[in-house]
Amino acid sequence: MKPLLPHLLFGSVTFEESEEYQEFQYKFLIVVMVFGALFTSFFIVADSIQLNPLGGPHMRSMAFFSTLAMLLFAVLRGRKHLFKPVAWTYEAICLLEYSSALMYVPEDELRLLWFFVNIPGVFILLGKRVGWFITLGTCAGLTLGNTHLSHPYSLPAMATNMAAMLYMGAFFHVYSNRSISYFTRMQAYNTKLHQLATHDPLTGVMNARAYYERCDQLIAAASRKNEGFSVLFLDLDHFKAVNDTYGHAAGDWVLKAVASTVRSSIRRSDAMGRVGGEEFSVFLPATASETAVEVAESIRQAIEDSMPDIGGRQLKVTASIGVAACAGTGQTMQHLQKQADEAMYVAKAAGRNRVSVLKHA
Repeated sequence: MKPLLPHLLFGSVTFEESEEYQEFQYKFLIVVMVFGALFTSFFIVADSIQLNPLGGPHMRSMAFFSTLAMLLFAVLRGRKHLFKPVAWTYEAICLLEYSSALMYVPEDELRLLWFFVNIPGVFILLGKRVGWFITLGTCAGLTLGNTHLSHPYSLPAMATNMAAMLYMGAFFHVYSNRSISYFTRMQAYNTKLHQLATHDPLTGVMNARAYYERCDQLIAAASRKNEGFSVLFLDLDHFKAVNDTYGHAAGDWVLKAVASTVRSSIRRSDAMGRVGGEEFSVFLPATASETAVEVAESIRQAIEDSMPDIGGRQLKVTASIGVAACAGTGQTMQHLQKQADEAMYVAKAAGRNRVSVLKHA
């Protein structure tokens, strides 16, 4: 069960491992919007009890900002695909709110700080280009608008403000650049580690553990849809003779060639794993026995046709393939793989280089 507060803030939304930085941006924006709305509401309450009088125009601006910020929060919560338009809209109302304070609260000499507070969030949420666009636009707007204020800032004060704003822009440009670089590197490392943990290093197909985990997922999906499925169990014929005659380098080439041949013969939705030295298994979702046999036969023929000459001698490698099909639900991968294994041994006993099938209703 999820903790209550994170669920209330972020809703039922999930991110892939590759979306770690996007998840950070999404949650950061929600926290900023909620905190901004609550913080502005505090000023509204303080004005209503005359603790911190701000005046009518700016009060209406703050009420508008607080209401719209909470509406944007409600729109974004649980909808990560709306992040960009919500982030742009929130930035627009922030600039309007800060401009309102600049025009209508002249007694607050530090109100320019709100424009500085805005810059880090823009770099983090909308990126470096937008960050510089907002930074330079703010510098230009403050410079041009200063002369129209009822109490303009002095020239030295404006010069200091502009220099500090440009410095902050440069600081967060470097920060956001390094942050994104860090997340990118971590994503690449995680992808590499995941590949090493789940795939056979020689052939590039899934290893046995990852393959069977994937099959369990596909069986669960088939059960929900009440669909059948099939499993192929493939064993190379006389593979030991290849290693003994041509060497282990040739044996490795054969295994890689077979894996490539099988991959090119199945759908992207199918799963394939190397489950033994020269043994491969293929899971075919939503595939009846007759179709599975056709797929197995095409794989068998493709393997036989793909072997090259080595040292002037024709490399003879074939495969015996067992097929097991499940037309209903409730069948486990362990039991179905056992059936496919038995069918493969029937193919071996019948002379090898052929396809044999066992059915399970």
